[in-house]
Amino acid sequence: MRRDFWNGRRVFLTGHTGFKGSWLALWLVDMGAEVHGYALPPEQEDGLYALTGVSESIASEVLADIRDSSQLQAALRACEPEIVLHLAAQPLVRASYRDPVETYSTNVMGLVALLEAVRAAPGVRAMVNVTTDKCYENREWVWPYRENEALGGHDPYSASKACAEIVTASYRQSFLSKLGIELASARAGNVIGGGDRASDRLVPDFLRALDANQTLILRNPSATRPWQHVLEPLSGYLMLAEALAEQGSPFAEAWNFGPEPVDVRSVGDVASFLADAADAPAWQLASGAEPHEAQSLALDSSKARSRLGWQSRWPIEEALRHTLDWHLAWKGGSDMAAFSLDQIRKFEAS
Repeated sequence: MRRDFWNGRRVFLTGHTGFKGSWLALWLVDMGAEVHGYALPPEQEDGLYALTGVSESIASEVLADIRDSSQLQAALRACEPEIVLHLAAQPLVRASYRDPVETYSTNVMGLVALLEAVRAAPGVRAMVNVTTDKCYENREWVWPYRENEALGGHDPYSASKACAEIVTASYRQSFLSKLGIELASARAGNVIGGGDRASDRLVPDFLRALDANQTLILRNPSATRPWQHVLEPLSGYLMLAEALAEQGSPFAEAWNFGPEPVDVRSVGDVASFLADAADAPAWQLASGAEPHEAQSLALDSSKARSRLGWQSRWPIEEALRHTLDWHLAWKGGSDMAAFSLDQIRKFEAS
């Protein structure tokens, strides 16, 4: 990503109150972008959004539902963005089992509402729709998934994101390309980093157990995932948006942003590393039946490396240490906006 590209650039960022969205908002503002956020109110009072003062740093924000077409269109028109980055979503597999209707409605029809707003708004040059590595039809094979693999999803979350990929391709071909608006989708791995307070995610669950002096309970320690620090895919989204705005249609397609193969690790391995690093109790296996989750998952990011020049910067061990450092700094009363920006600059320099 290039700081000069983003300096003074008007950006409409959905999901800016969430974990990934807050990190992205901080980064964009630090590069001089004029950021306008649209999202639901934050779910946690001690998440990254609140602890780093995102609302005070961005140019404007609207706290509303992505499915509210009238508010969404008004917000988009008001800020007249050049770039749209769509991160608003229901992002959790287990939550999708509890409320599949909400998941499909938010992740599919929320996207449709935004695409309709973009279609009607003058001045938009490029849009990146962030989906997930779980949008692929998981065949539990040993090979990493490429962008041309079949889409699918066992759980409602994964299926909703596969639907979102199909909607993205349809709108690109049917409407946006004719208007000169370049639209791409981005599929990333399991992200970690400071300020994540979500339930049913490994690292936040570990940190909660650490603070409570409890033992972490794991549902599926043998499952493997493409772990990466949150700044890794965010750098990919930024580079993709730059390419869309400057080079156009050759980049208006789907892109993977995943870690190196060596960083595809089991849940148990990551939990054990954290326990050792924090001198915490070892994890224990959960008892009882759990909803289905994929056993193995990995992404092939060769296209992003060769065509965008994107690459992973922090190995999983370094990413985990930065995440633990962030948590300990927060517990110690540090200025978390300054600490987070320092981590962003360290990442850029690596």
